[in-house]
Amino acid sequence: MSLLDRVEKPARYVGGELNSIIKEEADIDFALCFADVYEVGMSHLGLNILYEVLNDLKDVYAQRVFCPWVDMLEQMHKSGEVLCSLETGKPLCDFDIVGINLSYEMCYSNVLAMLELGKIPLLSCERKDSDPLVVGGGACVVNPEPIADFFDLFVIGEGEQAVRELCALYAEHKKCGFVRDVFLKEAAHLGGVYVPSFYQTEYNEDGTVRAITAAQGVPEVVKKCVVEDFDGERTVAKPVLPYINTVHDRCVLEIMRGCPRGCRFCQAGFAMRPVRERKAETVRKTARDVIAATGYDEISLSSLSSGDYSHIDELVSGLIDEFSQQRVSVSMPSLRVDSFEKDFANQLQQVRKTGLTFAPEAGTQRLRDVINKNIKHEDIINTVTRAFSSGVNTVKLYFMIGLPTETYEDLDGIASLVRDIREAYYAVPKEARRGMVGITVSASCFVPKPCTPFMWEAMDDMETLRQKQQYLRERLKIKGVKFNYHDARLSFLEGVLARGDRKLAAVLMDAYKNGAVFDAWHEHFSFERYMDAFEKNGIDPAFYACRTRDTSEILPFAHIDFGIDTAFLKRERDKAYAGQVTPECRIECGGCGLQKSCGFVQEKR
Repeated sequence: MSLLDRVEKPARYVGGELNSIIKEEADIDFALCFADVYEVGMSHLGLNILYEVLNDLKDVYAQRVFCPWVDMLEQMHKSGEVLCSLETGKPLCDFDIVGINLSYEMCYSNVLAMLELGKIPLLSCERKDSDPLVVGGGACVVNPEPIADFFDLFVIGEGEQAVRELCALYAEHKKCGFVRDVFLKEAAHLGGVYVPSFYQTEYNEDGTVRAITAAQGVPEVVKKCVVEDFDGERTVAKPVLPYINTVHDRCVLEIMRGCPRGCRFCQAGFAMRPVRERKAETVRKTARDVIAATGYDEISLSSLSSGDYSHIDELVSGLIDEFSQQRVSVSMPSLRVDSFEKDFANQLQQVRKTGLTFAPEAGTQRLRDVINKNIKHEDIINTVTRAFSSGVNTVKLYFMIGLPTETYEDLDGIASLVRDIREAYYAVPKEARRGMVGITVSASCFVPKPCTPFMWEAMDDMETLRQKQQYLRERLKIKGVKFNYHDARLSFLEGVLARGDRKLAAVLMDAYKNGAVFDAWHEHFSFERYMDAFEKNGIDPAFYACRTRDTSEILPFAHIDFGIDTAFLKRERDKAYAGQVTPECRIECGGCGLQKSCGFVQEKR
């Protein structure tokens, strides 16, 4: 019996989808891996961009590899089957380069599962010249230290140009007979390439970092890669069309990179600076290409804050005018409260009535000022009222609990705001309403992240987070309101890994050997596996998650430079505790360190 007969979704593993790429031959075989299940990975914009970027290169063949779901993992372990690519069924161990996207800390166990199933030594120090080069990239490389032992190198920052240069260098070395250490020494001088084996970390007796030392001839600090010509850079024009439903089954168009707002908890908002935009005509052309290649019936305008795109009105109206006759709708998943206009709402609802998603993040003005959210209570109520008047009757609201300086009055503020939003719906004339209102409130746990003004903060302990969740749950027992919240244990581990150091590699290895996999999925997550691994290695996880750092402390990721001045982050932290806000950086420059490359005139638009 075939393994495919024993698993629930065989289409995850067969390949052959529309628009998948087949090449006769190539000098470099590149495995483009995503450390999660197929449906999640196929929805990841970064993976899809690199698939087309790499396959544009004549001598490179990029093939996709995803982490098999738990049923297939079990069957593969029993049968000894090797993890292979979707395009040609090539074993992972036979590739030249294995690139793994690291989008979430709780997928690290999946990385180890993929390497083991692919017959690749888990530790970089155990790999021979004949083994693939294992490369990491993505959101988590702001701090790659907890997983540094498993990777030969990381691409820091944006990957489009970096992977081209990396492949060109690899091709040169392959022609001469690939020698891993020789290649890595030269690769360490490419922009954005971090080779962890060339950096040594020393620790103080209290467990903090004493020093991070680079090997001779290697840059002391690794600076991130930035796509300077964002409008002219390759984007997804002919995406692979899966046989099964994926998380985001739509045409995704990246209209802007970076965010001008400066929310103090948001890693992506700082790490992806400077702000760059695509021209409206470039976006429309890409939309035509994608719709023609896939037949999708929804266009999603992707960025950290799509409402801040300079030509958003022109773009939305142009797309709707062009595609509405084909019953193709337009959506904006990252809409800010203060960038929403009534005409805008009406346009988005023309083809298909959809709910809207907003992220107030905090329930009181005091706490919104602390986190630099820069929206007021009346902005939120006016925005939802306009949305309700345009025919919307479902709203999703995202909040955080455990933010610095938070009190129970701030939690009461969340419940009060939700009640005001519900009342705003019923204040709309009855003839403009569409049935009962539906409000979904989601509360995530604040996790301090590197490259943010809050990276020195302590995270609330698990018991405190649980108490706050239950407190809020009681106060949100309101008709028409649904409340969701994150598992505090999972958030705690995310907090450990987000600011952790290389000592955590042993914990990850032991947890994996004890069965950890798909930790981001609650039905497969075992907190006990990790606690056992921490105890075995003599590590207190609260040291990483629940400890306030002094701003003079050397952090484990101090040698990874995302271009944001540490002095600026300290100033923003001080302003948070003073309850002071910082304007949008395209209106008033805050001096984050990227002034020379941001490309925006500092004046009111």
